[in-house]
Amino acid sequence: MEPAAAADDRLADCPMDVEVTPPVAIGQGYFDYQRFKVAMREPGKPARTLTRDIVRGGRVAAILPYDPHRNEIVLIQQFRLTAHLALGLGEMVEIVAGRVEPNEDLIETARRECVEEIGLEPSVLKELITYLPTPGVTDEAITIFLGIVDAENLPERAGAVDEQEETRPVRASIDAALAALAAGRVHNGNLVIALQWLALNRQRLGELSSATATV
Repeated sequence: MEPAAAADDRLADCPMDVEVTPPVAIGQGYFDYQRFKVAMREPGKPARTLTRDIVRGGRVAAILPYDPHRNEIVLIQQFRLTAHLALGLGEMVEIVAGRVEPNEDLIETARRECVEEIGLEPSVLKELITYLPTPGVTDEAITIFLGIVDAENLPERAGAVDEQEETRPVRASIDAALAALAAGRVHNGNLVIALQWLALNRQRLGELSSATATV
């Protein structure tokens, strides 16, 4: 067995010495679009000021639902205008995901979104990874959970009516899902990252399935 690699401090996100002005609104729709002035200071270098415009996306909980009794995952299909415009593939395969509402925490959002989008409440939620999908454009931060579910009574249709959302839940074997990933047949970022995690950690599913629920 090869020895563990030494930690390299360059390979970790870290705080930076900056001053950020209050935001100026430059557009508002479903999300706020804001402009900031950022003064950056680095040792031995003159200070520099940058202007950055960002979309305020906020926190998102995404869930990879897994049924350990059937050794299947639950995905959803739904229309995405952005996918239609970018790739001509508007009918996307995704995992459950949704934005954290005011006075909610991530776990509450993850549980609510599972009920809304696949009609199932997870018995266990295990936090896996947090990432920034497009840090040059938005402050959206996505946390992916593994959600343990019983998919026996999976509905044909789901979705939050008040959000004009319609989702079509789909049960899939892990092998089929990973084959779709390898063949480049899926493009949703949350799904791609969740399936990559699954490919690396498949042997841990039994351990994670029996873990105490994160509440």
